[in-house]
Order: sequence, then structure tokens, then C-alpha cells
Amino acid sequence: MIAEVRGLGKKYPSFELSDVSFGLERGRIAGFIGRNGAGKTTTIKAMLNLVHPDSGLIQFFGSPFEGNESEIKKRIGYSTGTVSWYPRKKIRDIADIVKRFYETWDEAAYHRYLELFAIDEMKTPLQLSEGMKVKLNLLLALSHRSEVLILDEPTSGLDPFSRNELLEIFKTLKDDGAAVFFSTHIISDIEKCADDIIYISKGRIIAADSKEEFIRQYSKDGETLEDTMLRMEGGASYA
Repeated sequence: MIAEVRGLGKKYPSFELSDVSFGLERGRIAGFIGRNGAGKTTTIKAMLNLVHPDSGLIQFFGSPFEGNESEIKKRIGYSTGTVSWYPRKKIRDIADIVKRFYETWDEAAYHRYLELFAIDEMKTPLQLSEGMKVKLNLLLALSHRSEVLILDEPTSGLDPFSRNELLEIFKTLKDDGAAVFFSTHIISDIEKCADDIIYISKGRIIAADSKEEFIRQYSKDGETLEDTMLRMEGGASYA
């Protein structure tokens, strides 16, 4: 496992993450699925110590996140899907600022993904569409050779064409050996690109399996993946 979450817990007055456990593997795309409010964002923020978990162990590259946060964060990329900082600076200037924080910054990789994502580095984030802002976040993460990409609802709000284009990029990153972990409530995104499904409902992990195993265990004859998820969320048996 390139990343592992074990027994993660976080309690709020009106919501609780309980015993959240799953792993991520290199060269695979894991879709983190659940309805809005299921606990996806809280889990991701806890994984990165953006909120402090009450319990559990988080490991990256075989080392606990606690005590190794600075070194681990140099090897992972995180995106909320939009760029909200330096909105009026040119992308070239933003990259010059970001690279100062990473010894692993790879200028060749930066230019490779700049071309792949068709980003004009003379533009500012304000001049970009929502889809291009997502690509800009990915560009900056990948340019410091991130081995794990953790993306919170990266396709939310995108038009179908931009969503499909982004999912194809995920496949390219997977082929390059990165682990891609993205949260979504859009089941068709999972169907198109995910190797693994991590399904959370009401703060608890219901399943963490390969897509094929998930379908074998939980889908009924003739059901699409969307049918299965809707039935499970409706309170029907998980078996």
C-alpha cells in the first residue's frame, strides 16, 4: 500500500466519522464515493491533518503521517478542484512561487504537463474556466513529482465534456505510476475510470474493494452501478 488509513475517527456535534479504514495502491485509481454529507471531505482533510482526527492511523509510503508530515507532503498532491489564491497573477509567476517550496520540483515535468493540459502560462486563474482551474491545480501538484494525488470533488461543477477529459487525464497519471484518489458523488465518473471503489455512508466505510469485486458483492442481476448505489443509499440490504 502506498497509503493506508486505519480506524480513522472524528466526532462533531451533528456528525461522526467512525472507524474509517482503506488503502491506496500505486498505479490505481480509487473513487471515493458517497452522497453529499457522507464524510468524504472530512476524511480527506483528516488524512492531510487539515482537521485533527480523534483516533486512527494514517500512513504514506510506509511511514506514519504524524511526525513525518513535512516530508510526506512533498510527495503528495492535494486539490479541492479550484484555485483561490493569486487569482490575478500569471500562471508562470505562480509556478515560480510554488517551486520554491519543493526540492523535488521538476521543470521538465512542469512543461510536459503544461502541454498535456493545454494551459497557457501567460494567463491568470481568473481567465480560466472551472475545468482549466482543476488542471492548473493538477499541473502544480504533478510538477513536484507527486506520487499520490488526493482530489476532493475535482469533477463537481464541470460540464460533461470537461469531466470526461479530466477522467482521461487520471488514466494517464495512473499509467505513469501515480495513485489517484478522488472523491465524487457522480457515479458515472466511477464507472468510467475507477479501479477501486471506496464507498462511505453516514461517516462509515461500507465497502473498499476493486470495482469488479464491489459489483460482484453488492450488485443484483441487471443492475447498473448507479442502480446499486441508489438501492444501498435507500436503506436496502448491503448484501
